Amino acid sequence: MSTPKPRLQALDALRGFDMFWIIGGEKLFAALLLLTGWPLWQTAAEQMLHSPWHGFTFYDLIFPLFIFLSGVTIGLQRQSLVGLPWAERTPHYRKALRRLALLCLLGVLYNHGWGTGVPLALEEVRYASVLGRIGMAWFLAAMIAWHLPLRGQLLAGLALALAYGLAQGLWGAAPYSAEHSLNAWLDQTWLPGVTYQNATLDPEGLFSHLSAALNALVGVWAGYWLRQPRGLWQRCAVLAGVSALLCGLGWALHPWVPVNKTLWTVSFVLVTLGWSGLFLAAFLALVDGAGWTRLGRAFALIGVNSIFIYLASAWVDWGYTASSLLGGVGRAWPEAGPLVSVLGLLGLQWAVLALMARKGLFLKV
Repeated sequence: MSTPKPRLQALDALRGFDMFWIIGGEKLFAALLLLTGWPLWQTAAEQMLHSPWHGFTFYDLIFPLFIFLSGVTIGLQRQSLVGLPWAERTPHYRKALRRLALLCLLGVLYNHGWGTGVPLALEEVRYASVLGRIGMAWFLAAMIAWHLPLRGQLLAGLALALAYGLAQGLWGAAPYSAEHSLNAWLDQTWLPGVTYQNATLDPEGLFSHLSAALNALVGVWAGYWLRQPRGLWQRCAVLAGVSALLCGLGWALHPWVPVNKTLWTVSFVLVTLGWSGLFLAAFLALVDGAGWTRLGRAFALIGVNSIFIYLASAWVDWGYTASSLLGGVGRAWPEAGPLVSVLGLLGLQWAVLALMARKGLFLKV
């Protein structure tokens, strides 16, 4: 059974803030650097790139944060299938499996898996994807949340973290290398199709689905906490405190279990959970607490249609349209050309999302 979930504007706003950096926001700092030459923008621009291997940047957080927020949504619903007859459970299972399958399919299409036509050789398709990872993490977290009480969920999460960490860390002589990790072996042995950039392992490969599910599962628990009948500021403070501890624990493990996004190590999970919780606490405090409703509405336009705008970033040439509208401004002011281009790209997407919201058009998966 389930009870009505509270609606938090901060959740949609944070999801939109997260997507903002994927749909063009990551280019802002490089454009500002070209315009001003200030070292500050150089540092910020470097944070808009993934870590080459071990380490962590802000851009490494984008994907785990989205998964974490999908778990928060489960927690806010506080749904349990325990004790329900099979006939009442079946619709929930069908919906969950349909969502998983649809996200996996859309992920392949986002990857342009079939190019300009359907290939006869299916081994040329990249089946692993960001949307597939989101779907799998959400599905695993939902199955745990729907079937176990909180204590059982905590034990399941701890067991999953230990099992993943030990299996990954004890594999071979170089368990955290690209070539000899358990992740690479499983992808080379069992993952059909091609990997991202034909690497030895895929960053959205088979094994790391398990650790990514921890991001969603802890998000579920954050959702439970946000439902508590306590003051907003108390909920924010506790959430921020626990998140800071998780982040510190992740970095404390780093000398032995390196923080690595591609391998999605347990230390990476802890660091990203820490930052995810801190951002959620900050947005709750600013949007729902301090009343920064304009900020909330601006980012929520992206958040409520996040899947649509993510897919459109691959399927629609926003840059071409923005250049057609504002190209003359950039040519007249060459130093600011890149910045004008980025702002035009973002403004165009925001305008489309605003129009869709006004018409009640939302892509729900």
